[in-house]
Amino acid sequence: MAKQQTILVVDRDSDFLDWAKNQLESSKIRVLVEDSADAAYKTFCMEEPELVMAESNLHPFTGLELLVRIRKHSPNALVVLMSAFGTTQSVIEAMKVGAFDYVRKEQLPFNLKVVADSALQASAELKAANTFKPQLTVEQHKDEIVGRSEAMQQVFKMIGRVAGSDAAAMVTGESGSGKELVAVAIHNYSARSNKTFLAINCAAIPENLLESELFGHEKGAFTGATAQRIGRFEQCNKGTLFLDEIGEMPLQVQSKLLRVLQEGEFSRVGGNETLHTDVRIICATNRNLEEEVAKRTFRDDLFYRLNVVRIHIPPLRQRSEDIRLLSEYFLQKIANRSHSPRLKLSEEAVRVLEAYPWPGNVRELENTLQRAAVLSTADTLLPKDIPLGTTDPEATIGGVSAGETRELTKDNAVEILFNAAVQDPSLAILPWIEREFTLRAMQKTGDNQVRAAKLLGITRATLRKRLDRNSAVSDEAE
Repeated sequence: MAKQQTILVVDRDSDFLDWAKNQLESSKIRVLVEDSADAAYKTFCMEEPELVMAESNLHPFTGLELLVRIRKHSPNALVVLMSAFGTTQSVIEAMKVGAFDYVRKEQLPFNLKVVADSALQASAELKAANTFKPQLTVEQHKDEIVGRSEAMQQVFKMIGRVAGSDAAAMVTGESGSGKELVAVAIHNYSARSNKTFLAINCAAIPENLLESELFGHEKGAFTGATAQRIGRFEQCNKGTLFLDEIGEMPLQVQSKLLRVLQEGEFSRVGGNETLHTDVRIICATNRNLEEEVAKRTFRDDLFYRLNVVRIHIPPLRQRSEDIRLLSEYFLQKIANRSHSPRLKLSEEAVRVLEAYPWPGNVRELENTLQRAAVLSTADTLLPKDIPLGTTDPEATIGGVSAGETRELTKDNAVEILFNAAVQDPSLAILPWIEREFTLRAMQKTGDNQVRAAKLLGITRATLRKRLDRNSAVSDEAE
């Protein structure tokens, strides 16, 4: 006869304890209950249950602290934290210190038994294999990734698990979905958090300069190399390097990157000295690298080196339940930046935001709210203040309803722009068009200069000149 397994359930709510015990207890499973963290810890030490399921909001110390104490006492212990309001930070920290899972209470009526059975199975496997490695450090970092959807909870859990190792990680997702924020979170929750984090967009740097940007160059290595340059791998030694749009990296640079990953060594462009570095690589792409490998535009050996752990960020249209929370976050961020009261959202405005498919993902949502905040004349945003995605005939862009903007011809667009110039004589229309179209093209392509130039119908060199000119204008304005 199989040995009876024990589950310890900890919660301040006696009704929940009774319900959980009724759901879980059987001839094969014994259920113990406690309503405080200190009593739960004493029971755990005496009974050594296979699984602990604890509410995060406990007294006299939190569920996270209970998790840390239990794992310190018994590194193989499995703990599931439960919460009605799990934050990004709490989920990541719980997974980092070794929680088996983190579940929201609203999900428990549907999957309490599933979660418990999965954990008990894992407990049996761990006892047989005895390979579980505890991580017992909790660090506080700024909460920047926002989301309560189940899809984002899985992302947070992966961040917590990945942060404790030095393994290369690949973050995938559409442009604007927040891949760099995931990379920053992995760094912030890792043992390298007190070292340098550097990000590079491989698509935003000309091919002939990317190698120098990453590895540095010696004086005289090429025309214009008037002095020695220290590359990013030297700058963030012991830290983390985030390579965005890795799929745009030229094959020659891929070969040199592979050597760094394999040997931890490289040479500056034009140099003979072998340099050593200890850098964790996190890369991101919105392209299908498996297809690029098949087309031989991306090295298969480099792909396997980078694809040790993969974290996929779902597009915003697949997690519309996060839109309200993200909107509140961005409006608070805008208010902090402008030192002004935070704007509120009407329920109608929230529905407009949730109904829109957001092809530009989280970045587009933030930009939309920034524009709405600039143009708002009241303390509450209504649907008419957010024309993007609305069918409200009163919501207008340049005097044309949002529904009509989808049907605009080139002639109508020109007429609208000239009308705007007539209404505002101070608007220098041609420089404004150049600047806005350039910035919009960069936003729509995720700062990919090659695709942005193609979208605008100009060369990449012309695009870079425009970007430099816009940057100079912004600096003068500041």
